[in-house]
Amino acid sequence: MVPSISVGIVSGRTISFSFESLYDFLDKRVSGKNIAEINGSKVLWNGILYDELVFASSSDDASFVIEDVVIGVNFHWERKEDQRFQGALKVIVDGDNLVAINILSVEDYLTSVISSEMSATASLELLKAHAVISRSWLLAQIEKTNELSNSSEKYSTLEETDDELIRWYDREDHVLFDVCADDHCQRYQGITRAFENINVVRQAINETSGMVLMSDGRICDARFSKCCGGVVEEFQYCWENKRFPYLAKLRDIANSADVPDLTIEPNSIEWINSRPDSFCNTTDEKILGQVLNNYDQETVDFYRWEVRYSQQELSELVYQRSQTDYGVIQDLIPIERGTSGRITKLKIVGSKKTRTIGKELEIRRTLSTSHLYSSAFVVEKDGDAFILKGAGWGHGVGLCQIGAAVMGEQGYHFDDILLHYYIGATIEKSY
Repeated sequence: MVPSISVGIVSGRTISFSFESLYDFLDKRVSGKNIAEINGSKVLWNGILYDELVFASSSDDASFVIEDVVIGVNFHWERKEDQRFQGALKVIVDGDNLVAINILSVEDYLTSVISSEMSATASLELLKAHAVISRSWLLAQIEKTNELSNSSEKYSTLEETDDELIRWYDREDHVLFDVCADDHCQRYQGITRAFENINVVRQAINETSGMVLMSDGRICDARFSKCCGGVVEEFQYCWENKRFPYLAKLRDIANSADVPDLTIEPNSIEWINSRPDSFCNTTDEKILGQVLNNYDQETVDFYRWEVRYSQQELSELVYQRSQTDYGVIQDLIPIERGTSGRITKLKIVGSKKTRTIGKELEIRRTLSTSHLYSSAFVVEKDGDAFILKGAGWGHGVGLCQIGAAVMGEQGYHFDDILLHYYIGATIEKSY
């Protein structure tokens, strides 16, 4: 039986939504535009207070629109969209806000995800590969949530002392729903984009229905990112200190050669300052268009990139983003790197304070108004200016979406793509 999941879409004191066909709530038939508002600890809708609202339809084709859904939260492409969804709509209270939640089957969810994480016009093999990893990641996260809820041990994503702040970001903070709809989990934008090439998208879902990646009898935590930069990162350098054999370092090329040891600083400097051949080293607009939606393509310098800050700009930025007064930033020193050259511990040296921060996303958030493309960078100085020269886009763990798109164009089948990135895993039916 195909499981159902709940997806957190948007929160706010007011949520506006429209039903494009008849929906049911208790004994009421509902259609057209509706507004729900927070009122104390209740939901105010049509002049009546409720603990929660749950709207459902008996029609498989029924849909509803939620207005002003924020996409790309805290990224450079952040914006609001009106988005269309199928399945049920649930509105609940969360503190001072309402939360809109979409309830639907895993397979229907995936139809949207593989159209939102990339273009629905991507090659069939790439869409099939992404269907398998998105399904695997989702089911693995639900398993992890259940294990954490049944465990007596406290799960924490923060380790802090006066001299060091190590923090990672995952999805365990979602307690009201299984996953959110943004990049924090997986991009899920309802059926807003899926209809661009819906027959191929549905073919990819149907031909991989229930398929997941497995390793040692468990569903794989199948992470993925936009561009690894030429070498795939390992899980423990981005999240908790846990090793997964299928999320191991590898060169993103055919017949993968020996991976340079990028945990060694001189090797990382040489690697990042070069443009080695890799699947993801491409400027082919047709291929990039399969992975990058229009707002992603607002920047295409991702395999190798450069950011420049004056000392004053950097000092103000770090203070604003970290809320820590380092004074004038005097140096940025890589302390530890992962297998892809991504910095996992960075020492920030200031006139008032020196502190080491990590892991990779904490570094990326601290050194950008949104998110630095990756933490695989080297630091150069030009007078008082700091120049960050970097590689890749995202955490780099698991499947490299641009590399996988290139593989699809080169004729690789979806299972070849998967087993290139998830070392030693197997593809099996979970339902």
